[in-house]
Amino acid sequence: MSDTLTTIVHAVHDLRQHAPLVQCITNQVVPQITANALLAAGAAPAMVDTPEEAADFAAIASGLLVNTGSPTAAQYSAMREAVRGATAAHTPWVLDPVACGGPAARTEFSRDIVTRQPAAVRGNASEVIALDGGAQGGGGRGVDSTDEVDTALQAARSLAERTGGVIAVSGPRDLIVSTTRASWLTSGDPMMQRVIGTGCSLGALTAAYLGVARTGQGGLSDHDAVLAAHAHVGAAGALAAQDQDGDRRGPGSFAVAWLDALNAVAEDPSGIPGLVSVEEIAEETAG
Repeated sequence: MSDTLTTIVHAVHDLRQHAPLVQCITNQVVPQITANALLAAGAAPAMVDTPEEAADFAAIASGLLVNTGSPTAAQYSAMREAVRGATAAHTPWVLDPVACGGPAARTEFSRDIVTRQPAAVRGNASEVIALDGGAQGGGGRGVDSTDEVDTALQAARSLAERTGGVIAVSGPRDLIVSTTRASWLTSGDPMMQRVIGTGCSLGALTAAYLGVARTGQGGLSDHDAVLAAHAHVGAAGALAAQDQDGDRRGPGSFAVAWLDALNAVAEDPSGIPGLVSVEEIAEETAG
């Protein structure tokens, strides 16, 4: 087992031990799914998205998710307040710039708030390319990417340099880029794209793992924390894809099984190396 996979296994164990409190300002379609995913993984959810409370709560949370999936005027205000509170308290926060590059308002918002230096950004290739401001992206279709993951490598590198954070590009294999490393992570199952909430929950779990990293215990880096979140979610997806008879699950049964699998992976992360692979990208390729 590689050193990185060993680190991931330890991180999953540590998440359950620390039970980080994660504030989620997220897509209105997925709060219950996201909260359940955090609980299943061993974290504690807090769906605090009112402008009046957002900053104060971000200051006491272990991590914060800002997801632009279905923003309202009140949510935009709450996101700004939460980021202000998180920044003042050094709470790690994650930006999930849903459909950035599509509607002008959310694109402008995402490009502005990313200058507040999130600990991580998580999106698909089209969102990451658009967030970086590059015209090279083909754009997205709603929340779907029309760009391949590897085309976002330079945009991810640019964003990492600008923000100092970790940039995660989701796809058939995930690209994780920071200022010092770039990694491919292969895991999951295509059925994860057929149910709502897996991506939004991944953003929340990324905030949870960053919260663990910021405890300073175990020597977990932000880069490895983001890898651990993706490995946890992906391993659960791989486990949930088939029933006990080996038959493929449909979307309805998969959604339930995925929550159970998140919990199973949290209780015993030793099986992760058999469900996940990590490949470091050579510096000359990443640079």
